[in-house]
Amino acid sequence: MSTASTRLPEGRYGRSSDERADRTLKVIGAVLGAALLALIGFLGYHYVVQNDISAQVITFDASDDAVKIHLEVHKDSGTEGYCTVRSQAADGSEVGRADFRFTGSATRIDKVVTLRTTSRGTTAELLGCHAG
Repeated sequence: MSTASTRLPEGRYGRSSDERADRTLKVIGAVLGAALLALIGFLGYHYVVQNDISAQVITFDASDDAVKIHLEVHKDSGTEGYCTVRSQAADGSEVGRADFRFTGSATRIDKVVTLRTTSRGTTAELLGCHAG
């Protein structure tokens, strides 16, 4: 008997276990890929669309009991919100923190705000802005 006659006919007894494992891995990969794309889409939407108010510190001027901070605020028209800023001393301790509210229909606001401090501040740091 030759070796050709001892082999089973191809396709007669279903798929081999390797083919089933390959298909399972492909399905798992597709599901995980779709979940990753959904997560990236959600985070991107939240970052771009839901970010109603943002700001940046342009300049600041410190004195012994206050820091004058020039803020540039970008927000959606009609959105109300506030930005939190703080100042630290040379040793890193926090000497002042305050929320400044921004309202109105303007979408870009340049404003100089005064942050009262307990001692001389050497920084002006924007901690974040929130709508509401």
